[in-house]
Amino acid sequence: MPVQLHSGKHADFTIIHRFDVASSCWIPYDPDLPISICSPRPFPLPSPRNLIPRLRATIANNSNSLSDISIRAALWCASQPYAAAIWLRNLSFDRGIQKIQRAGVPVISVGNLTAGGTGKTPTVAWLAQWFRDRAIRVAILSRGYGAGPDGVNDEAKELELRLSDVPHLQSPDRVASAKIAVEELDMQVLLLDDGFQHRRIHRDLEIVLLDAREPFGYGHLLPRGLLREPLRSLKRADIVIATRSDQVDAQRLASIRTKVQRYNPKAAWLESRHRPLRLRNSQGAILDVDWLRDKRVVVVSGIGSPEAFHQTTESLGANLLGKITFPDHHLYHEGDIREIASRANDAGHCDAILCTGKDLAKIAVPAIESVPVWSLDVDLEITSGLEIFEDHLKEIVRQITYSLR
Repeated sequence: MPVQLHSGKHADFTIIHRFDVASSCWIPYDPDLPISICSPRPFPLPSPRNLIPRLRATIANNSNSLSDISIRAALWCASQPYAAAIWLRNLSFDRGIQKIQRAGVPVISVGNLTAGGTGKTPTVAWLAQWFRDRAIRVAILSRGYGAGPDGVNDEAKELELRLSDVPHLQSPDRVASAKIAVEELDMQVLLLDDGFQHRRIHRDLEIVLLDAREPFGYGHLLPRGLLREPLRSLKRADIVIATRSDQVDAQRLASIRTKVQRYNPKAAWLESRHRPLRLRNSQGAILDVDWLRDKRVVVVSGIGSPEAFHQTTESLGANLLGKITFPDHHLYHEGDIREIASRANDAGHCDAILCTGKDLAKIAVPAIESVPVWSLDVDLEITSGLEIFEDHLKEIVRQITYSLR
C-alpha cells in the first residue's frame, strides 16, 4: 500500500510509520527493525486527513467547556515563540539588518496573512495573463511547497496548463530564481507567488489577499489562529483584495475594509470573486459549467479552502453525493484513488468525480472506474476596484517601457 511517512525517535533508532488509509491510523513499519518494533498494531497518532479540520474547528469555536479552553490556552502558549520569531524577522528587514535584494526588473508580490487558501493561484494567473496580453515577458517565482518527486508542485502544473508561455521557477531561494529569470530568460516583470512573507526581494507592488469569509485568521497567530503575521503587517501592502467577496454580505465587506484601513489607510481596496470558468479533464476536453446542473457528483479536493470549492460547486446546481477532502498540496497515491472509486460507487449513480485544477494535475486520469473525472477551473474576477488595480499595473508597464529607452 502507498505510504505517507512520519519519523519518530525511539532510543537509538528511528521508527518509520505509514498511514493506513483503510484504518485511518499510523502504523509502525520498518522491515529492518526487530519484529517486535514492526508490530502492525495501530497506535493513536492523528490522521493527517483530519488534523487541519479539527484544528480549525477548535480555534474557531467559542465553547466554554474546560477541554476547549485548555486546548486554546495551550495553542496560545505555542504561538508565542512563533510571534517572537516573526517580530524579530520583520524588525531585521525593517532596520536593514537583513538586506533586501533588487531583481533589476519590476517585481509584484501576491501573498496573504493567513494559512490556507485565499486565491493566490487565480490572482497570479490573472496578473500573468494581463501582462502577456500586453506583450510583456513575465515569469512566476514560487517556493515550490508540496512538490512531488518530479520537483514540481500542483500550483506549477496548473499554471503551466493555463499559461504555457509563462516560465515558472520554483525554489526556496527566490533571489537566485529572480537572477535566472532576469539574466538568462530575459524576463521584464516577476510575480512572487506567496511572496508576502518572503522579504528578501524588493517589490514594486505588494498585493495582499484576504479571504472575505475569514479574513483575519480568527484573530490569533499560528497555531492558536491562522495568522502567519500580525495584522499590523498590513502596513506593507499597496493593494488589499477581499477574495470570495460574493460569499459574504455587504455589511461584512464594509467591516473588513474598515478594519484594514485602521492598519493601512493608504492601501487600495479591491473586491473579487472566483468565477467558474469551465470543466476540463486530463486529456484537455472542455465542458461548459452549465453541464453540472442537476448532475450527481462526488467532489475531491486537496486545497487550503475546500469549503469554498464545495460552495461554488453547489451554486452551479450540482447534487453533491459526497465530499472527499485531503490536506493542501496532497500527493495522490493508489490508496487514495481506490478510496475515491469506492465512494463514487457507494454513492449510487454518479455522473462525475469533480476536483480542482490543482488536484487534476496530480490525479491525471480522465476517469476512475468508468466515472469521468473533471476539474472545475475558476478565474479571478475583480468586482470592485478594477480601474485602480489597472492603474497600478500600467505604472509597472511604464517602468518597463522607460527602461528600454
